[in-house]
Amino acid sequence: MPDIIITYETLYEILRREKYKTELQPLDKDFFKNVLNYLKEKQEILDSQKNKETFFNFTEIQKTQTQLDNIKKILKELYERRENKIIQIALFSSRAKTKNDTSMMLPEEKSLYEHLNRVFSSHRDGILHNLLSYNFPDLIEKEKPKDIKTERKEQEKIKLVRFLYAIPKFVGDDLNIYGPFEEEDISSLPVDIANILIKKQRAEEIRT
Repeated sequence: MPDIIITYETLYEILRREKYKTELQPLDKDFFKNVLNYLKEKQEILDSQKNKETFFNFTEIQKTQTQLDNIKKILKELYERRENKIIQIALFSSRAKTKNDTSMMLPEEKSLYEHLNRVFSSHRDGILHNLLSYNFPDLIEKEKPKDIKTERKEQEKIKLVRFLYAIPKFVGDDLNIYGPFEEEDISSLPVDIANILIKKQRAEEIRT
């Protein structure tokens, strides 16, 4: 979706499309950043008007405050409508055991989708599949006390690396989101991901 200038009218139009379309609608990748800047600008205008409050500009203050309140209502409804769609996508994806198209999701929304997909799949396997196999429900996500051997094994599954180049945000094979990383950043990563970055000469291992 091409860059758009955020205004009250554009936000209203974005919400209208989200309300009347079944599919998740595309948003500019910088949507949240642009909306935040717009909100701050409106708040600064309101603060300025209040600082110079007189009988003559009282109407302007009310107008700006009402518009700011309406903008927040639009954003709340937009978020909740997209949230409901993402929940449904994650639910269907979990049931069908397929990975849905996430190209219409913002990075933060994609993170929500992947988290929900894992939770739905974990509970479906732990409850329904166990029952159908004549077993008592057992949730995979239950945490168990870790002993020293377990912690040592987990430490062996990660590598400490230093990035030789800037790396954009990416999704690993474990469906977790990593990055973005800047040149000279240091991070602990799963061995498989670290090895790929080292092989591509994007990072080097730091031995401790």
